[in-house]
Amino acid sequence: MKTIRVLVVGGAGYIGSVTAAKLVEQGYQVSIFDNLSTGHIQAIPQTAAFYLGDLKDSDRINAVIAEVAPDIVFHFAALAEVGESMRNPTLYYRENVGNSINLFEACVANGVKKIIFSSTCTVYPATQTAITDESTLLPQNSYGETKLAVEKMLHWFQSAYGFRYAVLRYFNACGAYGVLGEDHTPESHLIPLVLQTALGRRSHIEIYGTDYDTDDGTCIRDYVHVADLADAHLLAVQYLDQHSNITCNLGSGSGYSVREVIDAVIQVTGNHFQVVESARRKGDPSRLVGQSITAQRELGWIPKRSKLTEIVSTAYEWMCQHPSGYTGGNGNI
Repeated sequence: MKTIRVLVVGGAGYIGSVTAAKLVEQGYQVSIFDNLSTGHIQAIPQTAAFYLGDLKDSDRINAVIAEVAPDIVFHFAALAEVGESMRNPTLYYRENVGNSINLFEACVANGVKKIIFSSTCTVYPATQTAITDESTLLPQNSYGETKLAVEKMLHWFQSAYGFRYAVLRYFNACGAYGVLGEDHTPESHLIPLVLQTALGRRSHIEIYGTDYDTDDGTCIRDYVHVADLADAHLLAVQYLDQHSNITCNLGSGSGYSVREVIDAVIQVTGNHFQVVESARRKGDPSRLVGQSITAQRELGWIPKRSKLTEIVSTAYEWMCQHPSGYTGGNGNI
């Protein structure tokens, strides 16, 4: 049977590296393209070919795709900080939309027809009800707008060039998978921030807003284990063998509040720490939870690691083994 060649763009990042590892485990021939601006060389599987480069360099990505000749391209590369996107939308359109054009043009030039794109739940507006695959598309920030723009681009590239594509809209990625974990600078995600506080690396954790219309007054988010997200990408590869496209949510269907996350960290670590209540942050919706009916029906995707204490436990174990993140960890996989 033919070995399937894949190129993982952004494969040194958090979700990209876990997906790359799972692709290697399943026998795919994996190559990774990354500029290492936010990714980590230590997160790249040793058996994967690595190409250092930036998507803004159209000649470089074209040459890499010509050399690798992938059967499918995974597109994880993007800037993803909502606040930064509101302060500097020009940067986000250039990096997320302009660079995607370079990537897709290189795919067209080299006959690559299959793309799996990393999108986001921020293409939807905030709502008190669970977000479905058919919910209204109305981004509330320029990050979500840039992701939606790339989704639309894939539709038209399919029409013009025969692309097959999967758009996977993530809710909150979290947890760790073996030696692969979450290491952002600066860190902005709740679970690692609370764990850092429990481990004494931060003086306190802040709760931004305690007067939301939720049971305990704090925001509710849908947390999906990073390994479950990676599994959806492998299922999407198989799906595109027989279908032209799919767009779907990757959410657990339930959510946890900020206070519930804090309580889970205390339960897992056994450590208590200072919690400071602060005012709401502008733009924070009270609830973001996603249903994944299309992913379940079409891909056969079911999150297997949705229990909050299990998610927190994997992240805690990784953080204990990597006290300084990847720079203080155990090296390559």
